[in-house]
Amino acid sequence: MTTVLLLAGTAEARMLAAAMADMPGVRGIASLAGATRHPEPLALPTRIGGFGGDAGFAAFLDAQGIDAVLDATHPFAARISARSWAICRDRGLPYLQVLRPAWHPGLGDRWTMIADEAEATRHIRRPATVFLATGRQTLAHFAALSDCRLYCRQIDAPEVPFPFANGAFLIGRPPFSVPDEAALFSRLKIDWLVVKNAGGQPSRSKLDAARQIGLPVLMIARPSATGAPEVETVAAALQWLRQR
Repeated sequence: MTTVLLLAGTAEARMLAAAMADMPGVRGIASLAGATRHPEPLALPTRIGGFGGDAGFAAFLDAQGIDAVLDATHPFAARISARSWAICRDRGLPYLQVLRPAWHPGLGDRWTMIADEAEATRHIRRPATVFLATGRQTLAHFAALSDCRLYCRQIDAPEVPFPFANGAFLIGRPPFSVPDEAALFSRLKIDWLVVKNAGGQPSRSKLDAARQIGLPVLMIARPSATGAPEVETVAAALQWLRQR
């Protein structure tokens, strides 16, 4: 029996958990960082919350007898992936990152590729109404947009007010259709859409909606690769598991 830790938090992780639950010879354990208060249940036993740093992660691997780690976290969960890969590499523990392909602009897209949130604030012409599809953890980076109207969407109802007087949270759980996204951007009179290049089909609808209504997009590049072994698809990850 091979015990596999699945670092979850993406649609790919959900599919992997379902497949691993029925895979002979595999005992799967899923882990969620806890960013969402009420996540949809996975098909594997699931722990929620951080490990308590490097030492805590290493202790968990030992306590659970983990034989391999499958990292299907968000493409921007760079610190989690770098930490996990470094510890697994040092221990000689098999590790694989499932990293979906990045988005690329197509005909009709009005994208500007940028390095980070700080660069986004330099591109936005004031005053403007800005939709920040970058997560609530990034909001501090947009403090300079004090003369703009800001919207940030999140899954859970906020526990604290929006950090700036010129902003508001929108609550919604994906997936969102292209017509619904286009209608939302039009209703709010959005001038700029700021997005992390997470990749993936389900969350692409906001980009298709932006193209449809001619909305300019500031696309934040992904963090640097960890150098870990990686695949792009669930099928490839499952093949890797079968070979263990």
